[in-house]
Amino acid sequence: MIDLERILQTTFVASAEYHDRLASTNDLAAAIAAERGPRMPLLIVAGQQTAGRGRGANRWWTGPGSLAFSLLLDREMSAARAPQGPAMLALAAGVAVAEALTPLVPGETVGIHWPNDVVAGGRKLAGVLVEVLGDGRSIVGIGVNSNNTVADAPAELQARVGTLRDLSGRTHDQTEVLSAILRQLEGRLATLGSAREELAARADALCLQRGRRLCVECPGEAVAGRCLGIAADGALLVETAAGPRAIYSGTIRLCEE
Repeated sequence: MIDLERILQTTFVASAEYHDRLASTNDLAAAIAAERGPRMPLLIVAGQQTAGRGRGANRWWTGPGSLAFSLLLDREMSAARAPQGPAMLALAAGVAVAEALTPLVPGETVGIHWPNDVVAGGRKLAGVLVEVLGDGRSIVGIGVNSNNTVADAPAELQARVGTLRDLSGRTHDQTEVLSAILRQLEGRLATLGSAREELAARADALCLQRGRRLCVECPGEAVAGRCLGIAADGALLVETAAGPRAIYSGTIRLCEE
């Protein structure tokens, strides 16, 4: 259970809700945004998600003991209308999660896989889903494999996911984990308007795809090449046969070397 009172007292969240079971925290945040004017940032936390969403048609596994939440942000805070705003917002969230979780898994390298995954020990530890509403507000959905265990994951995911519990050998105070992420996120959101290049540089430093050969399914085409890191505008840089290429959206997988 999450201590919402402690979250409200110690983070930048202005209002919060906890639900034992939801289809999707992002979906509920969107519904609330459409029906009423909540105090923002609005935090929605679920003990269990039955239809957690990833990018595109992907689903997010929410095992028992995991942490799933969404933040509804106003237009100014989300910077959604700025160039590459949603992509930079996703990077800000990814960096915040990576920085918050690093101290919890000593000895593990924690970083990001562009555009929206946090990885530790070569396994996906957390994911980010940013959605921009018609009025410019944004929803940042974050799922963290915290106190769940890979043994409970679907068989097809067990080789690819990791959890804080498995990597650290202990369970974690969910309120502390959430608070740490929110504190980091507040700082990173502040850089969206004034220090975007600094944010991109931090994301670049955390990029674990650098040097790997990637296959990217972009709208209307496929791109393959070696990852050069993350650019100052948040794009993924790939060295292709035709030269460097900046990727702003797409589905990524490792290519055969």
